[in-house]
Amino acid sequence: MQNTDPVWDIVEAKRTDYTKLSDQVWDTPELNFLEQRSLAAHVAQLEREGFRVQTGIAGIPTAVVGEAGEGGPVIAILGEYDALPGLSQEAGVAEHRPLSQGGAGHGCGHNLLGAGAMLAAAAVKDWMAKNGVAGRVRYYGCPAEEGGAAKTFMVRDGVFDDVDIAISWHPAPLAGVNPAISLAVMQVDFTFEGRASHAAASPHLGRSALDAAELMSVGVNYLREHMPSDARVHSAYLDAGGIAPNVVQAKTVVRYLVRAAELPQLFTLTDRVVKIAEGAALMTGTKMSHNVVSAMSNLLGNKPLEETMYAAFQRLGPPPFTREDEVFANQIRATVREDDITSAFRRFGVKPDKDMPLCRLIVPLDAVGEKMVGSTDVGDVSWAVPTVQARGATYAIGTAGHSWQLTAQGKAPAAHTGMVHTAKVMASTAVEVLKDKALLARAKAEHQARLASAPYRCPLPDGIEPPFSMSAGG
Repeated sequence: MQNTDPVWDIVEAKRTDYTKLSDQVWDTPELNFLEQRSLAAHVAQLEREGFRVQTGIAGIPTAVVGEAGEGGPVIAILGEYDALPGLSQEAGVAEHRPLSQGGAGHGCGHNLLGAGAMLAAAAVKDWMAKNGVAGRVRYYGCPAEEGGAAKTFMVRDGVFDDVDIAISWHPAPLAGVNPAISLAVMQVDFTFEGRASHAAASPHLGRSALDAAELMSVGVNYLREHMPSDARVHSAYLDAGGIAPNVVQAKTVVRYLVRAAELPQLFTLTDRVVKIAEGAALMTGTKMSHNVVSAMSNLLGNKPLEETMYAAFQRLGPPPFTREDEVFANQIRATVREDDITSAFRRFGVKPDKDMPLCRLIVPLDAVGEKMVGSTDVGDVSWAVPTVQARGATYAIGTAGHSWQLTAQGKAPAAHTGMVHTAKVMASTAVEVLKDKALLARAKAEHQARLASAPYRCPLPDGIEPPFSMSAGG
């Protein structure tokens, strides 16, 4: 590593406080919109750093913004801190050992994501003050990324209207710039209402809501042949109508996730899924209603920012993992399959190396990986302002996202090393934008050119509020 950037020294000096913050959030995993303890930990650290703190952003109780600096460009650095259900796991052990059966756990690394993003923001704050640079840096603490789409609601409500650029990251097996590839998604609940009756004595008097939901599933499965190959539709029953098979189910609720590569395709595909639901209701003599729970747009890239971030990665080099880090990583890899490991490299467009348990490289900016992607509400931020994201190497290569193995690594020294490494890259990217007005102008010009050909349409229906109850009882 060539330490050529003064802001990296600032990051390094703060690492202890932020690894503690990350571990504190890991210890209190909370689901979508329920992140009260995580929020309190983030607010306390922002106040210790001297940020101007505002909570309840866009009417979301667990959202926070901390701002520092005056005048100049506004740099947003985005963090998250929500956990996932059912992924409770003891830290530092390479076997499935839940701390609480069915409990939540940080199986996507958002404990690291929030702390690392705030670390970068705090370092930029101190760099601006030390060098007398005009500008404002904001840490955006964004809850409910796992399906709650808090950032989409925040974008809709104008929280990013005066931001010049946004920077974020996500824990990953390999380090590099995150390609702007994600799927736009619409989360929709379908409710079918019929009529209960005795399933043996008077089945003809019943109208089965469960039949309607199952026929909808059949229709959606036939739709798969006639939709874009990179689109996805999947579902889960929220209420199957009861456990008594001798009662015709009077009500059934099923949640669908509809995903597409771009927003226009998402709207079209969702309309087709709704029509299938209407047909299922018609066939079964039931009534159907539906409501959008949340939605996220696909990511827009920004080449000037991506090139700037990649240059920072190249200057910094790979994360400085130790031999002890690799020993634990190999223990984790013993719990996964060989094709999990191979697939992890291929998703990033990197030649598989079975002897590399932890990242030892920076993924080339032009690497072409397999297009197997999910969705993120950072997508909507990227439509609002020029946005760039990093991939920070924090766990063993071959670890599946949303798994107990990932939760187990969330407090490991390698996770802390990867988090601090990525914070340096994000801070350096922000500093370059603050120093180079021409870079900021290029980033904005490219963003405007993209919007000129495809204007943003918020995927949330008018009037919809954040789904605060989606994790109740979780």
